[in-house]
Amino acid sequence: MSSREEYLHKMQAKLEEWNYEIDTLSAKAGEVTAEVTHEYREKIESLKAKQAAARQKIEELQHSGEGAWGDLKTGMELAWTSMGEAIDSARSRFNTNKKEKTP
Repeated sequence: MSSREEYLHKMQAKLEEWNYEIDTLSAKAGEVTAEVTHEYREKIESLKAKQAAARQKIEELQHSGEGAWGDLKTGMELAWTSMGEAIDSARSRFNTNKKEKTP
């Protein structure tokens, strides 16, 4: 497997990990008070948009020529950093805001 293929495989695996994180946050949205639910949903939509952008970068890398993939890889890494930071931020934000629902 070439370094390009290995890189793409690694990025696709990371996207799957982030899918799990987003699904986990979505599930937790049902466990919080009404005030926080809206914030959860906004954050989840933002994460999904960043994830879609990262998927688009993967597609660009898959279809790029050998010479262009190095340049595209830089853009991919920026998208990856942004997505990772957003996931970390959401995880820490909502783990501290979890409250019991009132009946």
